[in-house]
Amino acid sequence: MTRNSELFDRACKTIPGGVNSPVRAFRSVGGTPRFIQRAQGAYVWDADGTRYIDYVGSWGPAILGHAHPEVVEAVQKAAVNGLSFGAPTEAEIEIAEAIAARLPSMEQVRLVSSGTESTMSAIRLARGYTGRSRIIKFEGCYHGHADSLLVKAGSGMLTFGNPTSSGVPAEFIQHTLVLDFNDLDAVAAAFAKYPDEIACIIVEPIAGNMNLVKPREGFLEGLRELCTKHGTVLIFDEVMTGFRAGPRGVQGLTGVQPDLTTLAKVIGGGMPVGAFGGRADIMAHIAPLGGVYQAGTLSGNPVAVAAGLTTLRLLDEPGFYDNLEARSAQLAKGLEQRARAAGIPFSADFVGGMFGLYFRDGIPTTLAEVSESDVEMFKRFFHGMLDQGVHFAPSAFEAGFVSGAHTEAIITETLDIAEKVFATLKTA
Repeated sequence: MTRNSELFDRACKTIPGGVNSPVRAFRSVGGTPRFIQRAQGAYVWDADGTRYIDYVGSWGPAILGHAHPEVVEAVQKAAVNGLSFGAPTEAEIEIAEAIAARLPSMEQVRLVSSGTESTMSAIRLARGYTGRSRIIKFEGCYHGHADSLLVKAGSGMLTFGNPTSSGVPAEFIQHTLVLDFNDLDAVAAAFAKYPDEIACIIVEPIAGNMNLVKPREGFLEGLRELCTKHGTVLIFDEVMTGFRAGPRGVQGLTGVQPDLTTLAKVIGGGMPVGAFGGRADIMAHIAPLGGVYQAGTLSGNPVAVAAGLTTLRLLDEPGFYDNLEARSAQLAKGLEQRARAAGIPFSADFVGGMFGLYFRDGIPTTLAEVSESDVEMFKRFFHGMLDQGVHFAPSAFEAGFVSGAHTEAIITETLDIAEKVFATLKTA
């Protein structure tokens, strides 16, 4: 028995399913999860000492690569002074200023400890600001595990084929309208039916939790126009795409400015940090200034903020994003070429340091199209690559991530392995 198997058996005795986040369980692909012992740069090592080229990247935060020495040093220096104070620090101001400077739509910022906290709080704020109850989300977009958002959600919810979660009373989601991503007509119809009742629209401006799905031309612009017309708050959930899709997130790529933005992942540099923010007149409704309550004992944790500040600073290095996208393009286009040469129905897409792999002809633009992918083929590909030392996300419904540590040579090595794996898929 491998050390990974031993640890998984042991974990299952005290941890539900043996994991602390569902998608880690390998349930959708089969097999035994890899228990990671350490990581460095573009690589992770499991409990059996096997090294993998890593394209999970802690699900997005490791944009610089794992254990970047300057980030580690910043964390060590901060930890010496104390792990948590429950009081304001100057570093909190610095990271808020750094975020606001990069995302002009975020005039004010509130720090929290996770992406779920950020989206939950942003929606509460939108409701408090507008005095309305209804919200719009899109099928396949995942915004954390708050009750009102677990309706046809993405991420692990798609992996396990659940349209919602048990334990969420029907009345908790009665004000949540679920529409198809990229269907602007459906949004217009919802406003026609409820013209003065919709508090907010929350959207992943580039979806990453039903695999990578980009907005169709005019979709985000149309959402902005409809929200402005009806006095509805537009929330961009950039937990995944913030500073990952580009130096100013998706709003920087498209020019579409939301009223509120939610962030996490990259802004923590691998530590648990989240944030939400936006227009100052909306943020004025958050306690202690306004009546919308939100609090967190560990919000603005000094160690996590130190990691985030250092990460943001290093992302400002000239050419970082150009190189990041070049490596994503090399991977996505290279996999596509090799799959097609092997006669495998396959397509791939990318933006910034994110990519999507789909075992279908053509890049999908909706959850329905993503769902047409050959999941069984993906499972075989996933395990074929894992057996050869390449670590992709264990789900056909998750985006992948490239970091600044992934060199041209590392991507080429990945493609050479993939060529062999695709050949086995064709003959299987």
